[in-house]
Amino acid sequence: MHLDMPDAPADPKAQNAADRRRLATAIKLSLAFVALLAVMFGVQGMLDWRAFAIAPHSPQGLIGVLTAPLLHGSPKHLIANASALLVLGTLAFAVYPRASLRALPLMWLGAGLAAWWLGDPGSRHLGASGVTHGLMFLVFVLGLLRRDRPSIAAGMIAFFFYGGMLLTILPQEPGVSWQSHLGGAVGGIVAAWLFRRSDPQAPRRRYSWELEEEEAQAETAGRDDVFEPPSPREVPVLWRREPEPRGAVLEFPRARRDRDRDDPSP
Repeated sequence: MHLDMPDAPADPKAQNAADRRRLATAIKLSLAFVALLAVMFGVQGMLDWRAFAIAPHSPQGLIGVLTAPLLHGSPKHLIANASALLVLGTLAFAVYPRASLRALPLMWLGAGLAAWWLGDPGSRHLGASGVTHGLMFLVFVLGLLRRDRPSIAAGMIAFFFYGGMLLTILPQEPGVSWQSHLGGAVGGIVAAWLFRRSDPQAPRRRYSWELEEEEAQAETAGRDDVFEPPSPREVPVLWRREPEPRGAVLEFPRARRDRDRDDPSP
């Protein structure tokens, strides 16, 4: 898929300032969500969290589709998901702020519904790992679809740090909700396809020869004779070929019989 890239902005400094503001906003959003998870983990000890976890195949367990990503089973579980959310959330919201905001409900619900539908009856599913898998697949697939430099760089960074998520969407370890990983990944892929054009692509920096060509076009704008060849009479003669000197004509002696034939004397 090829998408046309917009021209570079008139003021590169303004573009750089906008990029810094967007990065700062992405970091703040990621930190705020991680802080919310930390607060909810502290609240878990004061109540029975099992009512807010996903209970597969149970109508009462559907409430966990909305609340389970906010809960975690241990500090190690929380730290693992928090670090992934900081990196992947910052990448997603810095490069694709609009697409990420629209994709978040798909990843959230996809992870919860997959755990509820595919999970074993009697088990409990909780944690934000499904959302982290959705963010990784969102950033990675958008890099493949858009193929501009920021998208490719973000996709490579996400794959470098969390490429192992390609394997954790399948059953590997007991006690790990691969179902929510799979649902979040599917939600991220679907969101990447649906919202691939939500954010404008980064402006392309033009080369010097492109600028020179535009300047030349601006100088010749409105002139109809720029690309018309001149008349042959108007072309100056740079070199004229001199005629070759002709040699002298030599008279060869005629044969005797020709002389006798031309001589009228007896």
